Amino acid sequence: MAGTAKATVFIDNDKVIVTEWRFGKGDSTGWHRHGHDYVVVPLMDGTVKLVTKDGETFAEMKTGVPYFRSEGVEHDVINANDGEYAFIEVELK
Repeated sequence: MAGTAKATVFIDNDKVIVTEWRFGKGDSTGWHRHGHDYVVVPLMDGTVKLVTKDGETFAEMKTGVPYFRSEGVEHDVINANDGEYAFIEVELK
């Protein structure tokens, strides 16, 4: 499933992929599987809806507070805010 969020890749080399994700209201990444461990750094406070094979959850994101996830995560990330939302994703190769 193709997402509607805008992904801008800033770095893609043999060690890391750094992508900025920008979401309009209701935009999503589309269903995907992470092939690497990764860190997300929110660029603003907000809420995202995470859709997985097990259902839906919501995550409260705080500006500049990173979180880590392991390789293999499968999900769709959806902007659950009334306006734009953005974060930086750093995938470790």
